[in-house]
Amino acid sequence: MKQDLEERAVAVARYIVENRATVRMAASAFGISKSTVHKDCSEKIQSINPVLAKEVRKVLDVNKSERHIRGGMATRRKYRGD
Repeated sequence: MKQDLEERAVAVARYIVENRATVRMAASAFGISKSTVHKDCSEKIQSINPVLAKEVRKVLDVNKSERHIRGGMATRRKYRGD
């Protein structure tokens, strides 16, 4: 069972790095919650693969810095009817 959790954490982390995906996108792709993705990518992956953990952290930091822009664009689309 522990092996399955580690494999999932690595798979989620690789998905985020390869696709420059957000936590929401990864959660949707793997059918798990956002909090599970976050826990896998911020805590579990660090002990499994520290190099991959650094790469994931870079992507997540970029996503965090851009989230206010994405939110504004989504609101704009909502009210324009796109």
